[in-house]
Amino acid sequence: MQLNHTDGFSRRLALSVLVAIGLVVASCGNSGDDTADSDENPSTTETGGSDATGDEEFVSIEGVPGVTDDEIRYAGFGTFAESNPLGTCVMQCMAEGVEAYFAYRNSEGGVHGRELVLDDPVNDELTKNQEKALEIVSAGEHFGAFSATQVASGWQDITGAGMPLYVWNIHPVETQDEAVFGNAPTICIECTQRNAVWAGQQIGAENFAVFGYGVSENSKLSAQTSRAAIEQHADETGQEVVVFDDNLDFGLPNGIAPQVSAMVENDVDMVLSSIDLNGQKTLAQEMERQGLGDVPIFHPNTYNQDFVAEAGDLFVGDFVTVGFLPFEAEAEGTGQAAFREWMGELGHEISEVAMVGWIVADAAYQGLVAAGPDFDQQKVIDATNQITDFTADGLVPPIDWTTGHTPPTPDDRITNGSERTCTAMVRVNESAEFEIYGGTPEKPWVCFANDDLSVLEPEFVSFG
Repeated sequence: MQLNHTDGFSRRLALSVLVAIGLVVASCGNSGDDTADSDENPSTTETGGSDATGDEEFVSIEGVPGVTDDEIRYAGFGTFAESNPLGTCVMQCMAEGVEAYFAYRNSEGGVHGRELVLDDPVNDELTKNQEKALEIVSAGEHFGAFSATQVASGWQDITGAGMPLYVWNIHPVETQDEAVFGNAPTICIECTQRNAVWAGQQIGAENFAVFGYGVSENSKLSAQTSRAAIEQHADETGQEVVVFDDNLDFGLPNGIAPQVSAMVENDVDMVLSSIDLNGQKTLAQEMERQGLGDVPIFHPNTYNQDFVAEAGDLFVGDFVTVGFLPFEAEAEGTGQAAFREWMGELGHEISEVAMVGWIVADAAYQGLVAAGPDFDQQKVIDATNQITDFTADGLVPPIDWTTGHTPPTPDDRITNGSERTCTAMVRVNESAEFEIYGGTPEKPWVCFANDDLSVLEPEFVSFG
């Protein structure tokens, strides 16, 4: 099935579909050679762990942008909801998570005798990310910056000016910069994933449909690797991709009826989808209309409780991957308890991207602590890149930043990647609420060893 695409402007807007696959491919990240249980795998870093406070003897610093004797000031720039084709909260939500984390650390005395400050973020209006980055650089008033954007055209201008940059990692090329630190390491978008294959096994699914957008190379490639994962394990599982379309129009403006009809004809019993939030809803509605409402969709995003609840029973039975410790997991012993407390203190709504902001704000803090009291921008970048076991206090699989900017490859996921690939997973229950799937609230991470990619038996672990 080949569908016609729209004009060049719509093609540029479709870059925003990166959001749709960001969390699922982030699970191909860097989880280190470790033992996962909390008593053997503490959520501290080898250089500046979560218990560090940076309260060494105060050192007065001159000539470092954004640093005074009282504060360390950061900028924020990215896509606001009103400029986002998907309509979802991006930069504002990330900023709320950063603000909550800074308030938490400032309540403990800040770092190196200074408070952490985030200025009001600016909207890049989707197409002006580089313009806003250059304005920040020209002002020379900030030590570093935070960014959650659909088009990362200005990130290299920030790092080129010597500033550390902390980001929502949905851009696999731009995060290869050694001064860019995300909520996950540089991702391997070409690597096949076993989580969907395994989930399909658990429910007895054999006939799969796989979908992606043609206008986004990342969405297309994600669909292709989903198909490859099914084919790679077909002899063991008996699974087969019977409907495949990686050339859908962005946003499904003409619906998806022909593809769903093909699903009916081929007895599809599970869908792997690499499209955006609203596209997932259009797909689910058409499936329900054609009598496939009970066929589960494996979502790379859609971790949005309000969105799912408002859809009634549309997503019941569906699987959703999560790139951080799910809100439904056990929070004790992790940074999630502090996240909830300080988001509440500031009156901010808990959300996926706010958690991303909290995670990368912790990376900024840990880098400052590791650099020591006589710090500057380059020292913080260098010190962060020596952290080998960053988990944001149990919120993400361990990141080794000594290799975290180098993308793994399908054939070498260990040298530049990780000893295993870990993904948290939830499933939508009959009340349209998320529940941990596979693991338990205490051990929610589903991890597959990378020394033998044929193994489909995961280990369920905790990083807190």
